[in-house]
Amino acid sequence: MSGKRDYYEVLGVAKSASADEVKKAFRKLAVQYHPDKNPGDKKAEEKFKEINEAYETLSDGQKRKMYDQFGHAASNMGGGGQGPFGAGGPFGGGGFGGSADFGDIFGDIFGDLFGGGGGRGGRSRGRRARAGADLETQVDITFEEAYRGVEKVITINKRVECETCHGSGAKPGTQPVTCKVCNGRGEVTFQQGFFAVSRPCTHCHGTGQVIESPCQTCRGSGKVKKTTQLSVTIPAGIDSGQRLKLSNEGEAGENGGPSGDLYIVVNVLDHDFFRRDGAEIICDVPITFAQAALGSEIEVPTLDGKVSMKIPAGTQSHKTFRLKGKGLPHLGRGGRGDQLVRVMVEVPSRLSAEQAEALRKFDELSQKDSKAHPMHNGFFERVRRIFE
Repeated sequence: MSGKRDYYEVLGVAKSASADEVKKAFRKLAVQYHPDKNPGDKKAEEKFKEINEAYETLSDGQKRKMYDQFGHAASNMGGGGQGPFGAGGPFGGGGFGGSADFGDIFGDIFGDLFGGGGGRGGRSRGRRARAGADLETQVDITFEEAYRGVEKVITINKRVECETCHGSGAKPGTQPVTCKVCNGRGEVTFQQGFFAVSRPCTHCHGTGQVIESPCQTCRGSGKVKKTTQLSVTIPAGIDSGQRLKLSNEGEAGENGGPSGDLYIVVNVLDHDFFRRDGAEIICDVPITFAQAALGSEIEVPTLDGKVSMKIPAGTQSHKTFRLKGKGLPHLGRGGRGDQLVRVMVEVPSRLSAEQAEALRKFDELSQKDSKAHPMHNGFFERVRRIFE
């Protein structure tokens, strides 16, 4: 016993590792060192045995507790052969029947290696209840609907349980019969080198049953296509690309399993005037040169109506003002963002003779006041210093 490596070291996990972490580590190593991926490699085979032995102990709560307390000596307490080739091990008299978790994960590994879906202890994977497929659709909403929230009716095409056969796939009055190839197990087992490997039965497609008299409505599939309409509440503040989930509104499950889920991807249409950045609404508002220079009070549109906003004297073009609480709702946490208003000083494209003369006079007066155009004067002062 003293020559054995610590089981936690073998799997590369900490002693505080959760059961899921132990399982994940085992699965990765088992796939890596499986003899069928390393034919003729004795070291890989020994490594595979070692990680199986470690997992057999650490995946069992009681065995792990004993191991943590007594180390490898725990395997001699209570008898029964704790290793992978003992009576209770996954390769002993119990076949592939170790712990429940070990059987599940080993079946998954066989699926990775051979493309199949191995079962455990004669239990068919194909007959297990499985959730139906998830579906996804898109819904378009306006900018205003994203601001206020909206109720939308969407149309979905999906497969639902056949009402004629209630999902069995068999003609009413008949029942599926046991598959004669796999005797209802849903899988066939064959020898693959050192191990026995299971694959889904190709005759019954892993279900363990064969439908001799198919339902005429669904043609034996147990499902039919149906167009349904659903009402969905889209919350205020939602953004493009975000998804909503409607549980159990996907396709029907297999063998009595639950339906899948429906995911609705929201697309917020562009607005002619507003744009957004998260919960903030952004817009550009033009003002005249006189409004910018002298100051003014202007009306600014918001999604709740027009509001007044003061423009201080001397405002520069592209100056941004903030309207508190006029943005979009913060999704899921309350409150609202702000609306950012960027003013754009508009230069007249045409001037009358009188207007042009007035501006020339203004420019002459401005040249005498160095503080009238600080940016302009500062720029040329820097240029003058550069070329001196």
